[in-house]
Amino acid sequence: MTIHSGRHFLQIPGPTNVPDRVLRAADLPTIDHRGPEFPRLVFDVLEGLRAVFQTTGPVIVYPSSGTGAWEAALVNTLSPGDRVLAFETGHFATLWRKMAEALGLAVTFVPGDWRHGVDPAAVERYLQGDSAHTIAAVMAVHNETSTGVTSRIPAIRAAIDRAHHPALLLVDTISSLGSIDYRHEEWGVDVTVGGSQKGLMLPPGLGFNAVSSKALATAERARLPKSYWAWSPIISANRQGFFPYTPATNMLCGLRESLAMLREEGLDAVFARHSRHAEATRRCRSSLRSGNGTFVRHPLLGGLI
Repeated sequence: MTIHSGRHFLQIPGPTNVPDRVLRAADLPTIDHRGPEFPRLVFDVLEGLRAVFQTTGPVIVYPSSGTGAWEAALVNTLSPGDRVLAFETGHFATLWRKMAEALGLAVTFVPGDWRHGVDPAAVERYLQGDSAHTIAAVMAVHNETSTGVTSRIPAIRAAIDRAHHPALLLVDTISSLGSIDYRHEEWGVDVTVGGSQKGLMLPPGLGFNAVSSKALATAERARLPKSYWAWSPIISANRQGFFPYTPATNMLCGLRESLAMLREEGLDAVFARHSRHAEATRRCRSSLRSGNGTFVRHPLLGGLI
């Protein structure tokens, strides 16, 4: 029998440890998701999510993993046989490609070495070579959970624009949202995919799509099968503060609290904190590789490494 002492401290890329404030906020009696209190919760959450995604457009919340939000991004914007352009930046980019293929999409998958993000020059080259505009979407992972590699989303958007190509830009931010600067609207992203279990400081269980007006217009003619994932019924119900299905009410309570924590600290301060810890980690690894086994007080973290 294994006996654990103290509090378990999770040390994996995600899910991450959940702050006590968020745990306590979710640890409440379940409220009626058709009752008068619920719309206030929904409106608070959607307003907070728009601030984190940095968009004025719709943010759709699913009781799902990030994988579900991947599927929602694809089935709402694409039709059987559509061609998409994807890039190998790590394990999760590869999984998203496999999902696209399983849904009946034709994937042009650009190989990579898992050490570099999406090359904007390659995006431009592929799109310029697609004079018939057969590529319906470009799929990119902002930050690869498996490697920590970050792609330059504004440069990818600029490459699409230089090629004068109508392809949608779909971006996975599952391990970057709330951790690295990300601007859905300013950067011209059409669908941003997110999840609850990393920068948003929640347990797994919520998936997100932030959606542009162009993506909404495309959704009206997209023909991949969908029901649960369909945007339109959710957006319509959200206007009244409800969902067309039974939502994850206690997770939404936790989300409201985590969004409040991000707002109180300020996104710029949150991003700076993550950047500081990332640099400290890189310097620590560099020191270990050099064979220096001594413990020193780290100037960035203020502790011993």
